[in-house]
Amino acid sequence: MNIILLGPPGAGKGTQARRLVEEHGMIQLSTGDMLRAARTSGTDMGKRVAAVMDAGNLVTDEIVIGLIEEQLSIDNSKGFIFDGFPRTLGQADALENLLNKINKQLNFVIEMKVDDDALVSRIVGRSTCDSCGEVYHNVTKPEPNECHMCGSKIFKSRADDNELSLKTRLMAYYRDTSPLIGYYYAKGNLYSINGLQDINIVAEKIGSILNR
Repeated sequence: MNIILLGPPGAGKGTQARRLVEEHGMIQLSTGDMLRAARTSGTDMGKRVAAVMDAGNLVTDEIVIGLIEEQLSIDNSKGFIFDGFPRTLGQADALENLLNKINKQLNFVIEMKVDDDALVSRIVGRSTCDSCGEVYHNVTKPEPNECHMCGSKIFKSRADDNELSLKTRLMAYYRDTSPLIGYYYAKGNLYSINGLQDINIVAEKIGSILNR
């Protein structure tokens, strides 16, 4: 099956995507990761990505769709998780056209709903393991001496994980991405869950949706 995890920054999409990869063998398609990998790949597409990014320009939807198409050519019966794409209605249409072109379908769009104030509290003060991406927080889950998932001792914090930057990112999400909620609701494959519940409960909710 192929799914989209939809929600504002900090809703926990990356955490849940990693669990689906580990537990179900799905492939996570993160546009950020794909762009970074393509930039240094030396392929024709990678050279296009490097040229655009080195010039300080935004990568076009056409390039992103091209990268996704390359990844979807991988034979994976467990399915794909779209993380960070689509972000706009135009990208949603482009993704639908691509899936139709390669005879694949989008099965579920899972919206991880959050309360903005609670989200700000969750994000400010968080850090991640530099190796596996496990998330920690200086109040609810302080960094250990070493990551309990992979043993790494290196942790990092995003420069924009502060209240002002987060509110700016939330504004961009509501402006550009939240229309996708109505778009996928109309198509009949939108499911909404409370993204601020315990990580394990959220994972159970997602699992129950995927088992339908």
